[in-house]
Amino acid sequence: MKKLGVGVLGVGEMGRRHAENLRNLVSDAQLVAVADAIEERARKVAAELEIEKSFGSLEAMLECKGVDAIVIATPDAFHAAAVTLAAAAGKSILCEKPLALNLADARGALAAATKHNVYFQVGFMRRYDPAYSAAMKRIEAGEIGVPVVFKSLGRDKEGPPLSYYHSQINGMLFYTNTIHDFDLARWMVQDEVTEVHAFTTSAIRPEVTQFGDVVASVVNLKFGKGAIGNIESHAQAAYGYDVRTEIVGSKGAIQIGSLHRTPATFLTAQGSVSPIADYFLSTFADAYLAEMRDFVDRILNDREPSVTGHDGLKALAIAAAAEQSHGQAKVVSVIA
Repeated sequence: MKKLGVGVLGVGEMGRRHAENLRNLVSDAQLVAVADAIEERARKVAAELEIEKSFGSLEAMLECKGVDAIVIATPDAFHAAAVTLAAAAGKSILCEKPLALNLADARGALAAATKHNVYFQVGFMRRYDPAYSAAMKRIEAGEIGVPVVFKSLGRDKEGPPLSYYHSQINGMLFYTNTIHDFDLARWMVQDEVTEVHAFTTSAIRPEVTQFGDVVASVVNLKFGKGAIGNIESHAQAAYGYDVRTEIVGSKGAIQIGSLHRTPATFLTAQGSVSPIADYFLSTFADAYLAEMRDFVDRILNDREPSVTGHDGLKALAIAAAAEQSHGQAKVVSVIA
């Protein structure tokens, strides 16, 4: 059976993981090439993964023979343009979230993929996590009844350096962190978010406000069929990497994430009473691999993506509404 030839654009931390998985753990794929705006980084990753082709731009990689699909893992601001170029070249696409940093660019990228009739998947890897996947199957089976309340939290251990904000090539907290929870909310409640109300703080790191960002947020959600929700995001929780979700329904509830039988769990930068995760790549290692295997399998077997460009646009619309709510201090309707 023919293997799918894949090129990875952007081989920083996230892109390198995708490249490693494709090279070593996805049997139906062949990692043909990598590309990065820092060409020396692309050359180094190519050498370490023992592949011949590395490039300094997407345009150059698109000319490479044998590249059937592109995985986009550049900084956020470059996602939409990369999707548009790859689509015009007729390549299948997996684009990391967010699809773009504004709705106009996202719509343009989606239109390009539709125009050129290419396979287009957005990287919401939590859907592939074994725990989230198992929970969703039970929700779909009706075990908790009608979803009533959605609650989710995502806390990173350490905030990014100020240079991350200076670059202006990454989205604010809603686009980089909370967008995973926005996608989960739509997916697990099986309904669209219609209104949001965001509360934010940068009290522990006020310097990020000059770049239009925040350190932590709480976003209240209202769904079209009557459910409600709440999402907390925190860029520097100090104690570890913490992701948990709960869906309460008319017949019961499902909780996803760490649960301890002790009556109280104490968490500090010096440690905790039980082992806790400290990084997203280790926490969701299985999810990233399952996501990539699904991407390759669906293309080779001519099946539609399970996580579509439409899903990327809808989650982005919630993030944009949350940003507007943050700026205007009011409830905002979600418009995709």
